Amino acid sequence: MRCRSCCMFVLALLSGPVAVFSADEEVPETASIRPAIERAIPLLEQGAFGSSRQRKCFTCHNQALPVMVLSKAQKDGFSVDSENLEKQVQHTVAHLNRGLANYREGRGQGGQVITAGYALWSLLEAGLESSETTDAVSHYLLEYQKDTDHWSHRGSRPPSSGSDFTTTYVALHSLMGFGTAEQQSRIDARIRTISPWILKEIPQDTEDHVFRLRSLPYIDAEKPFIEKAITELVDLQRSDGGWAQTSDLQSDAYATASVLLALIQASERTLQDPVISRGVDYLLKQQTKEGSWHVVTRAKPFQTYYESGFPYGADQFISITASSWATWVLLEVLSH
Repeated sequence: MRCRSCCMFVLALLSGPVAVFSADEEVPETASIRPAIERAIPLLEQGAFGSSRQRKCFTCHNQALPVMVLSKAQKDGFSVDSENLEKQVQHTVAHLNRGLANYREGRGQGGQVITAGYALWSLLEAGLESSETTDAVSHYLLEYQKDTDHWSHRGSRPPSSGSDFTTTYVALHSLMGFGTAEQQSRIDARIRTISPWILKEIPQDTEDHVFRLRSLPYIDAEKPFIEKAITELVDLQRSDGGWAQTSDLQSDAYATASVLLALIQASERTLQDPVISRGVDYLLKQQTKEGSWHVVTRAKPFQTYYESGFPYGADQFISITASSWATWVLLEVLSH
């Protein structure tokens, strides 16, 4: 059985030389990063709490990403409302438990693999131990679409819902973390089935590129392919230091932060690397005084609107996701 954490750092040995700065380039001050994180944390806590109070269901935007980031912040010594964080973890567990019978039968819940995968990912980051619930969800991930060469979810809420690379990654990551010893032969067989798809399928946008790169350690991709995937992502960086969700959009915090986190975790790049430095500088400039990042939604609404307590109205759900990714990036650069 693969270790839960080792796969995220397999690429560290493959990053090659790290670029250095010329005299006229400035590295963002780490002293400015800590306050940015401290401003973001209360808003993430507020958005997660408000969503769980308004809705019984788990959400990827208001529970999964905030739980991951707040768990990381707490481990790194930042002041976090531990009671609220635990409530969000248990809110996630309760949602999975309501679908337990369906998971055992391989049917899952609304949102299917995206919901199951992001929920387990958040529980992994929160340090939750395996249980009959995680066993059942892992079983579902192995049963659902088992005759296809990857996991898919044709959502209408881009960028985080609709990418088959994202859907495949969250399933793989969850199975690596919570798959049981009894499931291991099935996990290995599933990896053999999906590996050719990951290697051959051409990413269509930044989200695809990010989650393809994240998936490569799980299929033992060769070094040249990994290096090419990293280069392709780096080449998408804009002149302002950010990344855009698609080629016809402007840079935004969601795309920029998700790329930076993938690059940092994949190749151990630090603030001394101009690619990372310029991206972090972009994020710091885009953060509001209150501590959030605003991203305009491209999603087609299909559920009843509600206020979670995070700003920006109809843009609040993509914005809390972007703010979570951005805060995670800032936490990572402080620890590297």
